Amino acid sequence: MVWVLKRVGVAVLLVAIVVSIVCLAIRLVPGDPATLLLSQGGVAPDPAAVAQLRHQLGLDQPLLVQYLASLRGILHGDLGQSLQDGSSVAGQILQRLPRTLELIGVAAVLALATGLPSGLAAGLRPGGLFDRAAGLAAALGQAVPVFVVGTGLVLIFAQTLRWLPAGGYVSFAEDPVRNMELVAMPAVTIAFGLFSVVFRMTRASVLDIARRDFVRAARAKGLARRHLLLRHVLRNALVPVVTVVALNLGTLLGGTVLVEYVFNYPGLSGMLVQAVDARDYPEVQGIVLVISVLFVSLNLAVELIYAALDPRVRRA
Repeated sequence: MVWVLKRVGVAVLLVAIVVSIVCLAIRLVPGDPATLLLSQGGVAPDPAAVAQLRHQLGLDQPLLVQYLASLRGILHGDLGQSLQDGSSVAGQILQRLPRTLELIGVAAVLALATGLPSGLAAGLRPGGLFDRAAGLAAALGQAVPVFVVGTGLVLIFAQTLRWLPAGGYVSFAEDPVRNMELVAMPAVTIAFGLFSVVFRMTRASVLDIARRDFVRAARAKGLARRHLLLRHVLRNALVPVVTVVALNLGTLLGGTVLVEYVFNYPGLSGMLVQAVDARDYPEVQGIVLVISVLFVSLNLAVELIYAALDPRVRRA
């Protein structure tokens, strides 16, 4: 329990540091939000109107005052209002975050369902036909950009075969079948690249674990092959795989911009890019805060999984 509390305390500290850095750094980026909001058609806005809007938005306050006000709002659960349209930042994030989590979750399930057994089979019989074929697929997954994969899927399954819609989003509660149709191609696009990571790490780990003395000893004792693979080989090989998958999932939280753009998917990454472009401080802070909390939570979950897979971690 003490070990868990220490890890939770470190996670909270990391989130606080990230939030503080973002709150200060975003305000140092060149460009004035008030000027951007009032600029239309490339015509410079009236300086008096800009000054008035800056006062209304609190942008004329000292940097430290703005920073403390942002922290005060975050501690009270208020992420502020968008500078662009005055809407609630928390409301927009709550609307878009489940869509991104759904997309990443489906992609992760697909990647693990294909990458783990493929990596295990390839690691047990290196150099075989399956190992070479799966290795080629993994190499393509790492080499081909996601926007190329996504565009190819749209051309084949949406434009040519007309099996799936080209893009958009419908919630699962509203129309489950339509939701799965719309999520399928973007999820496969992400899963294709994630599969290569899972496959390569699983294969390398299995090759390493299979050569260990304790595996040879268990095989010499006549332990059943299935029990040997599941309990001794796969369980120990999962430790580095869990790390890689968790880090990649955390990166995908804010890195699915191209996929969302190709499939016109209204997720959190696109919202973040728009907010940065508009210098919308509250939106950027809110999105980065949510992504940071999720990323740190993922790392905390990984450490807890480590402790379950290898009890020696708790004594470290």
